[in-house]
Amino acid sequence: MPSPALPILPYLSSSGGTTSALARKFGPETANYFSGSPLNRLSWLRSDHLFLRAAFSHHSAKFVLLNSLGPMVESKEDGSRLGFAGPEDVRGLLGGAEEVFKSEEEVVGGFDSERAAGERVVVFLGVDLLDAAPGEEKDVFEWKQFRGQPYFAVDVTPREGDAGPEGKKAKAEELIRKMEEEKGHAFLSASPRGMALEAGHAAMYAQARSLIDWNARNPFCAQCGQRTVSVHSGTKRVCPPTDKSKDRAPCATRGTLSNLSFPRTDPTVIMAIVSADGTKVLLGRNRRWPQYWYSTLAGFQEQGESIEEAVRREVWEESGVTVGRVVLHSSQPWPFPASLMIGAIGQALPGDGEKIFLGHDAELEDAKWFPLEEAKEALLTGASALGDPAPEGYVEGALRLPPQTAIANRLINAVVEGWWTMPKI
Repeated sequence: MPSPALPILPYLSSSGGTTSALARKFGPETANYFSGSPLNRLSWLRSDHLFLRAAFSHHSAKFVLLNSLGPMVESKEDGSRLGFAGPEDVRGLLGGAEEVFKSEEEVVGGFDSERAAGERVVVFLGVDLLDAAPGEEKDVFEWKQFRGQPYFAVDVTPREGDAGPEGKKAKAEELIRKMEEEKGHAFLSASPRGMALEAGHAAMYAQARSLIDWNARNPFCAQCGQRTVSVHSGTKRVCPPTDKSKDRAPCATRGTLSNLSFPRTDPTVIMAIVSADGTKVLLGRNRRWPQYWYSTLAGFQEQGESIEEAVRREVWEESGVTVGRVVLHSSQPWPFPASLMIGAIGQALPGDGEKIFLGHDAELEDAKWFPLEEAKEALLTGASALGDPAPEGYVEGALRLPPQTAIANRLINAVVEGWWTMPKI
């Protein structure tokens, strides 16, 4: 029988009732924007070049295309869904499956730094698994017990001075033209502002963007400075010992596991802080933001620091407020370029603990305690992305907040709805 797809909300039964003791105790899970991918990543198969070749060549395979990290969507009119290319569309740019996916031994042993300078990394995103038994679904990709539709991501950005086979830049331009003019697709900006991809597609884009951007930012070994090569379908880079184009200088990492480089994720805490009496929420604003636009406080977690400690430190450094109890609420992958937003709700200590002082860190222009009713109204009439106009119904001078796609919005919503005080179901 095929393996079932990974459930996105495993604590809910088909009738909507809870089946998990954790859900009954702590309430339903929050799935933030850029999370909730419909794909099973099958991560251990990224090193299996035979599997990758078969998936890449199958007619059901779908390819997420990124141009300057911006995703291809179905059309200019519909930017809520990704537009996908097929195997026949990308073959002219990438070549056949045997060229794209080789064993790690072949890739490292045949390393050529001149060709590697123009590499186009193909990222395996996962498989949309089908629950149907064999024979119930026709023409689907099958590998051992897995059946479904494979997904990949490709950087199609035309690059000046593109190394490798002649015409790669022209082939990238031709692929983009074909997608736009013949198939009606469009490429969005890489900025998160105004992005309106539906949930599952946003999650696929987040995975694709993070890995393609990481490969582009890390073409050289951190120890010896020589060019590295991508393996495991874009999820690992190796410092090879030999080079067909020139002599390869020694590297202290060779012969150990340290010559491998893996994608980084930067943990970032973001927190809604409630006043000691539970009637207000602490929000701050950066001087570059639009007038009246506030958000929750946030900052990078440091080494040797727990999440709770990072929340207390960042709040005190930026606003002067002293936080007591901290509870984790939810998290959000934020692929700009590789953050993991760890959402928390904390409560200020009474008395002097609530006093705002901006003299520690000059990051904030202002910080205020806002009554929960004012924040609740702003969620309804004042939430929009940076750079976008205020929504209909907004009254000039009222509080403005981040959009629903931002975890800051979800944290503020949790506070005003009493998430931290509600009896669990």
